[in-house]
Amino acid sequence: MNVTVVICAYTLERWDQLCEAVGSCADQTLVPDEVVVVIDHNEELFERAHATFTGARVIRNRSTKGLSGARNTGVASTSGEAIAFLDDDARAEPDWLAQLCVPLKDDDVAGVGGWIVPDWPGEPASWFPQTYYWILGCSYAGLPETGATLRNPIGANMVLRRSVFDEVGGFTSGIGRIGKVPLGCEETELCIRYTSARPEQRFVLTHEAVVHHRVPMSRLSWRYFRTRCWAEGVSKAAVSSLVGSRNGLSSERRHLLRAMPSEIGEVAARAPAPPAAIRDDDRADRHRRRHRGVRARPRSGGGAAHPDRARRRRAPTAALDEGGRGRAEPVRRLTRRIGWVDAQAAHGGRCATPRRG
Repeated sequence: MNVTVVICAYTLERWDQLCEAVGSCADQTLVPDEVVVVIDHNEELFERAHATFTGARVIRNRSTKGLSGARNTGVASTSGEAIAFLDDDARAEPDWLAQLCVPLKDDDVAGVGGWIVPDWPGEPASWFPQTYYWILGCSYAGLPETGATLRNPIGANMVLRRSVFDEVGGFTSGIGRIGKVPLGCEETELCIRYTSARPEQRFVLTHEAVVHHRVPMSRLSWRYFRTRCWAEGVSKAAVSSLVGSRNGLSSERRHLLRAMPSEIGEVAARAPAPPAAIRDDDRADRHRRRHRGVRARPRSGGGAAHPDRARRRRAPTAALDEGGRGRAEPVRRLTRRIGWVDAQAAHGGRCATPRRG
């Protein structure tokens, strides 16, 4: 089986990690037929990567900006029977690709997800709940054993057959990370779309295909924890608007019922108290929310509707997905606050709660 590895990158801030990711692909026991590095609309990064990674093929993202468009560009530029995806801030164990492809010997397996271990900046964060390691882009407590069926693998470490893309098209634009905006779920929607079309096919998990995912210090804060959870909710709402909440939230329901109760007490016992500055910020945020917009309300029943209410009722604009054969996205602009999420990420989570309207 011909296997291509696709790595998508967007920033020079991760240059050292990108070099490790590409280098780890060259050290595989199962040598990939090709390594493709897709640069997401960053010309300086493209020039540097093109000059440095002589053993890989470095290309520009020709699709929409963001992880979905970059992955679609990578898939379209290759001819391998299977496409493996590795994040630009992850490094693979030497037997990663060999172990990842073992389940593909079963013709009913359309894709495989590997195991993602956090690469901490120092000592492991003991307060961070393992059931929430998905916030770090890592495998989390509650996932099933090797060989179990998944709704979808985690995109930082997965391999998909080309037939998945031939059957249902590419990753949907408009969901998935764009730069530092911590959205996601593009692989979730793709896998649900595929298994809906081919219910006899499945995606499976293997713990033996291991990669180490870098965890920056900026992600080890309560502010980022809270922001990332909110962004995941936005992403899941977007996926549910595409595939329905039954499929879009099936794994989350199981995880909530099985894995979460056992950890809630432990986390509460060992969680550090937030710093006084954060508590003061939270109180100020609550005060602003409580008093926001009071003077703008109409005084009588016959007046015009409040402009904020009119905006909330306004139908969202649909977007067109270039990577999915012209599928129109019914993704609602729940991401009206995306500018706030982007600001949170850019400023290390120091932005105030978003204003409506």
